[in-house]
Amino acid sequence: MDFTIFAILTQDGIASGAVYVLLALALVLVFSITRVIFIPLGEFLAFGALTMAALQAGKTPASAVLLLVLGVAAFLQEAHAAVRSPAGQVDRARALGIGLVKFVLFPCAVLLAARTADGASWPMAAQLALTFAIVAPMGPMIYRLAFQPLAASPVLVLLIVAVAVHLALMGIGLVIFGAEGSRTTPFSDAAFAVGTLAISGQSIVVIATALVLIGALYLYFDRTLSGKALRATAVNRRGARLVGIGTTQAGRLAFLLASTIGTLCGVLIAPLTTIYYDSGFLMGLKGFVGAIIGGLGSYPLAAAGALLVGLLEAYSSFYASAFKEVIVFTLIIPVLLWRSIVHPQVEEGEA
Repeated sequence: MDFTIFAILTQDGIASGAVYVLLALALVLVFSITRVIFIPLGEFLAFGALTMAALQAGKTPASAVLLLVLGVAAFLQEAHAAVRSPAGQVDRARALGIGLVKFVLFPCAVLLAARTADGASWPMAAQLALTFAIVAPMGPMIYRLAFQPLAASPVLVLLIVAVAVHLALMGIGLVIFGAEGSRTTPFSDAAFAVGTLAISGQSIVVIATALVLIGALYLYFDRTLSGKALRATAVNRRGARLVGIGTTQAGRLAFLLASTIGTLCGVLIAPLTTIYYDSGFLMGLKGFVGAIIGGLGSYPLAAAGALLVGLLEAYSSFYASAFKEVIVFTLIIPVLLWRSIVHPQVEEGEA
């Protein structure tokens, strides 16, 4: 391998690693607040990319219909909980009104916009906004349907539910998007030459967006009241509840942030590689490897681990392309062995 090939592989590894970093941070965020290993995160990546591709092709994305279906189901569940709540009649009516707006009226407006507008003629900023409006709200809806009723369950139960949600979403993705893959228009067609190395503008966009989002998340958790509430919930869920922090709202917000990050990863990676309905699962697993390196609790270690995964994948594709996935996922074995030796086993009820 000469220096030029090494530089090209490093560029690809950093660009891929930036996406894996965002996925790893989203996984750590959701797990630390809700104890859910968010396996379906990869589906949001695929849905975001394929929704954007459908808009650019001038089609109505079927994911907008899925958003309305999920919203109606979540509203029915919310209405059932409100009716059984011991709260007063005014509070029940207020809860039903808020649920109707969030879970029914907003998806209806999004579906109407997706059906009446010609997405292919829209500027890219408008396409991005509609893509996020369609895909990102599915996160809290899925939390309301699948995870909120089981919030106090053991981690194993939540993991089983996460696997079930992943399989359901992947099957739905096949139905609404089909088996064909899609690419989207790159955000930048520019190319920069550094010696013999050509750096694509899209790679720069991916890396810059990841850095900006990491900085924004740091400011959000460090400077805003809702971010500090999420940090408190992650540190001590019971203590946060005792001081008046709504853990249910924290869980929904965590899923909204994770689904937004997953959608962002999809629209960033789609111009670089063809995305299929099941492509997100493999990418999500690579982000999960990075999160495991961080112990599903450390954001800096998770980011460093995900970047390592991206670089290892790039170099492996040159030396042993047929085994690059095996090499990447084998990385998790020494990490788990080291953690099992360093950290004593603690039962969940004793933590």
